[in-house]
Amino acid sequence: MAGEKLKDERPWGTWEIIALDPAYKIKRIVVRPGQRLSYQKHAQRREIWTAAAGKGLITLDGKQLELSPGQTIEVPIGCAHRVANPGKTDFVFIEVQLGSYFGEDDIVRLEDDYGRSG
Repeated sequence: MAGEKLKDERPWGTWEIIALDPAYKIKRIVVRPGQRLSYQKHAQRREIWTAAAGKGLITLDGKQLELSPGQTIEVPIGCAHRVANPGKTDFVFIEVQLGSYFGEDDIVRLEDDYGRSG
C-alpha cells in the first residue's frame, strides 16, 4: 500500500482514506448532487456504508434503496453496487472495506457514466 493516494478527486465527487490497516480501509466519500459512481463489483472485499449527510440512492444487484444519515448497508463480496445522489446537497458516507485486498484495481466496472473501464 506504499505510494497509495490518500485523497482523490473524481468526476462524481471526492474520496479520502481516513484509516488504513492490513485488516481494513476506511474512506470518507462525497458524491455531488446529480452524480453517481460506476456500477461495479469487487472480488476481494466487502464494504459497509454508513450515511453521514444528505441522501443516497443505492443499487445492490439491481435493487434500489435510499440511504439516509445514520443508516448503514453492507455490500457483500461480488455484489454489483452503485451510489447515486439524486438530491440537491452532497451525499457523504463512510465506507469500511473488509477483505483480503483493498487496492483500487479490484474494481470491475459494469457501467460508467464517465467512460472509464476496468
